[in-house]
Amino acid sequence: MPHKMLWQSFSGLGVLVGAVFFAASLTPSLIPRTATMQGVLGGVSFTAGYALGVLLLWLWWYLELPAAGERLRRLAVWSVTGVAGLIVVTFLWRAAEWQNSIRLLMEMPPVDTARPLQVGLIAVGLALVLILIGKAFLRTRGMIARRLERVMPRRVSQFLAVAAAVTLFFMVIDGLLLRAYLRTYDSAQAALDAVLEPDVARPAEPWRTGSAASLVSWQDLGRQGRAFVGTGPSGEEIADFLGRGARDPLRVYVGLNAAETPEARAALALRELQRVGGFERAALVVAVPTGTGWVDPASLDPLEYLLEGDVATVAVQYSYLESWVSLLVEPDYGVQTARALFRAVYRHWTTLPRDGRPQLYLHGLSLGALASEQSLRLHDVLADPVQGAVWAGPPFPSPEWRTAVDEREPETPVWLPVFGDGSIIRFTNQHNALALPGAEWGPMRIVYLQHASDPIVFFEPAALYRPPEWLETPRGPDVSPEVRWYPVVTFLQLVLDMAVSLNVPPGYGHRYAPPQYINAWQAVIEPPRWTQEDIERLKRHFRERS
Repeated sequence: MPHKMLWQSFSGLGVLVGAVFFAASLTPSLIPRTATMQGVLGGVSFTAGYALGVLLLWLWWYLELPAAGERLRRLAVWSVTGVAGLIVVTFLWRAAEWQNSIRLLMEMPPVDTARPLQVGLIAVGLALVLILIGKAFLRTRGMIARRLERVMPRRVSQFLAVAAAVTLFFMVIDGLLLRAYLRTYDSAQAALDAVLEPDVARPAEPWRTGSAASLVSWQDLGRQGRAFVGTGPSGEEIADFLGRGARDPLRVYVGLNAAETPEARAALALRELQRVGGFERAALVVAVPTGTGWVDPASLDPLEYLLEGDVATVAVQYSYLESWVSLLVEPDYGVQTARALFRAVYRHWTTLPRDGRPQLYLHGLSLGALASEQSLRLHDVLADPVQGAVWAGPPFPSPEWRTAVDEREPETPVWLPVFGDGSIIRFTNQHNALALPGAEWGPMRIVYLQHASDPIVFFEPAALYRPPEWLETPRGPDVSPEVRWYPVVTFLQLVLDMAVSLNVPPGYGHRYAPPQYINAWQAVIEPPRWTQEDIERLKRHFRERS
């Protein structure tokens, strides 16, 4: 009876630890989860716990500790199964309450049920697949070890067999499955990027990128580039809001297919920027898109209002992939493109008379923030500094962000740190925290906009084995008080949170809202002729529009 043999091959301790891990996965983390997401997380968590239980049993056997008799073992298995079932049922009963503890903070409607049947079926199915893959790995290791034992000592053969099996499985998973998936995904995104959307018309005005007079063709802008240059507020819309004259903002974009290399695309962007008169505006923004090439309108639309349209923005695409995927598989490519673009723009900007050139700013969201941050090398610009930057949702590996957070004032939390005297770098979130008492801005102003609930920002690999700092008291306003740290499980929760960090309303997770950008840009550029009443009216305008 093969099914009975399979059942008997499962480890009782593995099932118990797996059940504990599955139960822990039901507790809240930073982002609310659907039943499907919870099922996937539960299956992976159970498998991780099961593997740990099997490892502990193997360690017991390896140390040659006394083993229990068959009768006692059978009793232990049934006891363990009962305890595991009780743990799972208890945690499933509270799962909806835990998810609602996040949803209410994020102004999302509560759920009535956690859909335990759906969660359980997905988790069991996925766990079985993963455990069977694990068993296949062990059988492969055993087969290799038996062959090696014919020609070398047992312990050496065991070690080499593990190394060989790991290498073989890594080659299959990374070389075949993962890379094939990424190639397929990249091809699909590239095909989508080439589709000409009927709702975004090619601009007729010669000063707009993508027009007949442009150095960049409408096709080569890509889907995200066409959306960027084909939308946004016009000078007339801005003037209607302000009640006074305004200019048409300039937007320059170069798609991934417009040139072969990052340097060539940056050079093309510079020529297009010069063609449309970008260096003749009051402000110039070097923006780095997210991994897909998307430039968040929530960030630049408000800026164009604040500067009364007298601003030019330039961006260059470097990928088709989602930021969290790009962050894992090609993080350096965005940095290379960002550096090439900033270097090209900055070098030309420094040749212009200081009293006749635009104020120069940097901007990026998500992976774009990381790449933009690394494009600004302070030792290269100290003699002629840029005016500032707004970086939103900086990913956890961002080096300058990490330095500022790690060296923050001791009494300030990791999710809203105060760095030094606040003259160069300041942090803010949903609630404007940029007016630091007694602090004066220096010649360069850098604002980091981040949410305490943003897993792209606050993911920590070390969460695998220790609690992250953002769990300390006081917690961020959008982090549930029900969140707890569990070894391994919290790490897995945060990995999933990164993948779904946009599945929340604006103002939470990895979605940044126009009013927050308005606060950030206001602090960095100090727009003239704007009263605080005007600022609040602009925030209402964007809230109503969204």
